[in-house]
Amino acid sequence: MDDWIDYYDSTHTIYASRHHRDLHFELIARDIIGYISSPDAVVLDYSCGEALSAAKVAEACGQLILAEPAPGVRGRLIARFAPNTKIRVRSLDDVRKMPEKSVDLVVMNSVAQYMTAAELDAALAVIKRQLKPGGRLILGDILRPEVGMPRDVFALLRFAAKHGFLKDALIGLVSTALSDYRQLRAKVGLQRYSEAEMIAKLSAAGFSASRAHFNIGHNPWRMTFVARLAFSPAGVAAG
Repeated sequence: MDDWIDYYDSTHTIYASRHHRDLHFELIARDIIGYISSPDAVVLDYSCGEALSAAKVAEACGQLILAEPAPGVRGRLIARFAPNTKIRVRSLDDVRKMPEKSVDLVVMNSVAQYMTAAELDAALAVIKRQLKPGGRLILGDILRPEVGMPRDVFALLRFAAKHGFLKDALIGLVSTALSDYRQLRAKVGLQRYSEAEMIAKLSAAGFSASRAHFNIGHNPWRMTFVARLAFSPAGVAAG
């Protein structure tokens, strides 16, 4: 995952325009808010990225913890949200040191594809410790093995046409094809999981999970999973 962290900590061209970038984060924030069950909830956004619309998420919960591994991005988050007393910015190391059973909702969106299988297992172990009984993990934007880049391109162009940045999206696709992103994707690759594989992986990590009806974000060919801590028949958390 380190190569991807370095990439997202650099000046990259993953968004076609400022309008695309802003819409991207607004849509994700809207979808995350839909999973917040209480205005007092403690929400952890694990590897949150720039999280430009995090203030909207914070309005819907008691506290929002933005955990981000890239130091440059984390510095921007601290500067951007310093006035907001409901938002805390943390490193992933900080998350590992948080009190157990202190979080109601964990969101990990568009992250698993950049992790090795072992890295995802380690992250799930941390999240399992942090979740309160009855808490949920939302694992979003999971890439499927049978769905390739053409679907991603189509999803972007459809999103762009709907929101008025189609020309920028077409130019952006050309830029991305010539960028470090394409080279890094070819070199390192992206992790993909079938629905059954992800449910099995979450089960092995101590969660009971099912696929959500809709994916977080604009790409309907990717998957989102809703997971809760698994319990033994005696009512004691498994693991």
